[in-house]
Amino acid sequence: MQARVNLPVRSATRLSAGTVFVLLAAVVLAAPGLAQQGPAPVTAQSPAIPVNEPAAAKLPAEPYVAEVVGNDVFIRSGAGTNFYQCGKLYAGDRVQVISTQQGWSCIIPPAGCFSWVSMQYVSINLDNPTMGIITGDNVGVYAGSDFVLPMHSTTKQVVLNRGQTVKLLGEEKDDYYKIAPPQGAYLWVSTQFLQSTTPERTVVKPSDPNAVAAAVKALGDKPGLQDPNATKTDLEIYYALAEQIKAMQAKPAAERDYAVVKVKLAELAAKKDSGRSARYADYTLKQVERFELADKSVKELELQRKERLKTVEKIDEARAAKLAQIPDFSKFAAMGKLERSSVYDGGPIKRYRLIDEAGKTIAYVTPTGAAITESEKLVGHKVGLVGKIEPHEASARAFIEYAEISPLD
Repeated sequence: MQARVNLPVRSATRLSAGTVFVLLAAVVLAAPGLAQQGPAPVTAQSPAIPVNEPAAAKLPAEPYVAEVVGNDVFIRSGAGTNFYQCGKLYAGDRVQVISTQQGWSCIIPPAGCFSWVSMQYVSINLDNPTMGIITGDNVGVYAGSDFVLPMHSTTKQVVLNRGQTVKLLGEEKDDYYKIAPPQGAYLWVSTQFLQSTTPERTVVKPSDPNAVAAAVKALGDKPGLQDPNATKTDLEIYYALAEQIKAMQAKPAAERDYAVVKVKLAELAAKKDSGRSARYADYTLKQVERFELADKSVKELELQRKERLKTVEKIDEARAAKLAQIPDFSKFAAMGKLERSSVYDGGPIKRYRLIDEAGKTIAYVTPTGAAITESEKLVGHKVGLVGKIEPHEASARAFIEYAEISPLD
């Protein structure tokens, strides 16, 4: 990939000296005690938390799986409301919490979240175009948002080095690739909107995505976490259907049948109050339709392959039958039209001559045994003679004494 020279300049908020002085003066007048202690430092990764932020419920030790208890809950690039939003969560959604600090929970990015990385430091894997290879060191990956341009997405999630890989999501903007959040690229949610899914909490290792998936599946198998007699939530139903689709994919194409799953996904997608589960179901339903189309193509190709094999077999059988009908001429010493010999006619030994299509004599021949009687019947016909060829000095031609004669016309 050709290196890019003109990189976008990331935005930064600049304050004039006069503005800073006015702000500091206002703080000193409003809270003299703060002026004595000095203002707490605010960094891009650890923003100040507003004092009016509601207190979060006590949660189990991290990491754990949590369920969202509100709608339109912002996912943010950092731990604070001054960080830009990276998506939304809805009641019933589940997230994997890595840690908490000052009322904010650090989470593994849920489905639909993404990150940005500069195209200058990514090389496309030609064998797998969805995979990018990092070509530089200390390359920053930034939290992505549908509401913030890549060059203004200033929250750095993780740093990658040469040789590491990223999953490309098929979109580029402002010299940046949209990628799936790599390992260690976390986002944040206000802890007040989360609650543990079970008192015994499911421990999830952040570095093990398989463990995360297993934890979600395990919780999805429980019909009611607070009430054992409660029915499954829509999101739990979706997770169960997703597992059925995964199991179906493991079967041979000829054995896959998505009919029941499609009906259930359609019912779930039609629910207007199901929040994210309805959108997941609608997206997955379209995926299943693509799976079915691919399976149909595979089945059609298999049918074509079988029909082609049958056709080839028929051709081979017909060819073998025709070959079987062709006489074996290799046993004949000579072939040609049998005519009586005027030179040797009337002698004690019956002799004939064998001529070609032009009427020229090929050889003089004489029958022995049963061939004597057969030869008279075949005079004037094309024949094949089985016998021994010897030179005939008197005529300077070949002489054949044959014991078997076969008609060839």
